[in-house]
Amino acid sequence: MKMLLTVEFPPEPFNSLLRSGKVGGIIGRILEESKPETAYFTEHEGKRGGIFIVNVHSPSDIPAFAEPFYLNFQANCTFRILMTPEDLQKAGLEELGKKWG
Repeated sequence: MKMLLTVEFPPEPFNSLLRSGKVGGIIGRILEESKPETAYFTEHEGKRGGIFIVNVHSPSDIPAFAEPFYLNFQANCTFRILMTPEDLQKAGLEELGKKWG
């Protein structure tokens, strides 16, 4: 299933890795290994951040996506399930509305 992985990088150790010239190589290795469908780097609540769409086949896949960010950057990672419009159509919203509304 597709998941939105949001990563928030704290200033340290990111600043030190940036100054030493290592940050680009580390991020490159993480992206090469995780193969996100989409990757964007942005500001997140005033800090450096990244937004990635990843394919998670099993819950046991999640550490493979998160640990490189945890271990290299002491980053915060959040995962959110994504639905396409087709997924939403299959959800049975009308039936759920009748049942629970």
